[in-house]
Amino acid sequence: MIDFTNKTLIKLKPTNTKEGLAIVGDILIPNEEVVFSFSSMRDKLILTNKRIISVNVQGITGKKADYTSIPYSKIQVFSLETSGTLDLDSELDVTISGLGTIRFELSSQTDIKKLNQFLATSIL
Repeated sequence: MIDFTNKTLIKLKPTNTKEGLAIVGDILIPNEEVVFSFSSMRDKLILTNKRIISVNVQGITGKKADYTSIPYSKIQVFSLETSGTLDLDSELDVTISGLGTIRFELSSQTDIKKLNQFLATSIL
């Protein structure tokens, strides 16, 4: 589960949506498609057309994983901060009804405008 005490997943780099599908394909519902996929050393963030799925890989072998699903309907507020000259990462803050705010640190390779348009369309 997302650690709501720490509330940050760091250094997520964009990956191919096929990689994201390989990670969460078994848990998708009919007509659900992977739109964005991000990866850090072990953790993954997958955005589908229905929800955000955070995959927290656990344990020494990495065989154990937690899948946290955040339906877009439960997101109250989102904020995107672009990268700058000295701060090379972008941030996505998502406030979830009843749970609080989570921050996802995204690499500068992320297409923030495209991500913003997608989230706005999915949430608003």
